[in-house]
Amino acid sequence: MNDRAVALLEQYEIEVLRTRKGRGAILCDTQQGCLIFKEYTGREEQLRLQEQVLKHLEERGTVPAERLLATKEGALSVTDRDGVRYILKTWWEGRECNIRDREECMEAMRLLARLHGDLEFTPVFPETEETSAPVIERYLPSRDYEKHNRELKRARRFLKQRSQKTWFEIRLSAVIDPFLEEARQLCEEWKEIELAASDSGEEVPLCFCHGDYQYHNILRQDRGFFLVNFEKCQADGPVRDLYLLLRKLLEKSEWDAEWGRVLLAAYESVRPLKPYERQDLFYRLSYPEKLWKIVNFYYNSGKAWIPEKNQEKLDRLLEQEAARKKFLKLLQRLSLIHI
Repeated sequence: MNDRAVALLEQYEIEVLRTRKGRGAILCDTQQGCLIFKEYTGREEQLRLQEQVLKHLEERGTVPAERLLATKEGALSVTDRDGVRYILKTWWEGRECNIRDREECMEAMRLLARLHGDLEFTPVFPETEETSAPVIERYLPSRDYEKHNRELKRARRFLKQRSQKTWFEIRLSAVIDPFLEEARQLCEEWKEIELAASDSGEEVPLCFCHGDYQYHNILRQDRGFFLVNFEKCQADGPVRDLYLLLRKLLEKSEWDAEWGRVLLAAYESVRPLKPYERQDLFYRLSYPEKLWKIVNFYYNSGKAWIPEKNQEKLDRLLEQEAARKKFLKLLQRLSLIHI
């Protein structure tokens, strides 16, 4: 980020005392407090949705979160002469949530439940002659996973045609078929569930999620937690966020089933999951998304050289697979997930 970008701050109703680099952006000390000025590559509609979500959270006042600031002219972003867009948000100095600290992890789960309780609402967008209200579409997980399955099949075809394989390719070739079959079956079941839900006519409340609720977006300071980076917020069920954080914490604990039960209990102590949300969580945790990420990175990175870290990720995934299956069975046995 250069001096031209800093000059764009003059378009805001703020008095900048000093600037410094941090979090891949510019941190601005101002008379209004600490702000963060960073590049934005998303769509305008997504920015307007993010503004509504953050305003709603501010009005509710139960979940400390960033705010999106508008320019003197009311614009949500500014653009430099190279066409690069920037946004300005409030910022708290703090550290990332410590995923090795179990008390902090449980607190992050309870905070997530409060966030989801606040995000069941229908945003109202002010319309002007230049802009109309964004169209909000509910996210359907099966669409993404159908795409993932096609990408897994493409990689499998490539591996079968490859005569001289690396160690990583030999290892991947030996396991991709059962994972792909599992992915295919889960996707078919998921589509049937979505269709049945649609045919039932049951009204599901419109709910938004953070979209990237992971430890690096949960900042800790003396006043408690503070949520940042809502750029991926969307109209998806609360389970999207719950799944992302839960999967990360379980991977770090070798899929410790008891720890998983404690984490879910922390969330449900604030916001009990609805039956269809339990089902959604089970299917997201069951889908081999980690394998898809490893395979997709391999296929799209040229396939000529496999980073050692990618090989380590595949080994770790395979080592944890039995524990992951055990955890999923425990969820069913404890009736935490009804399928």
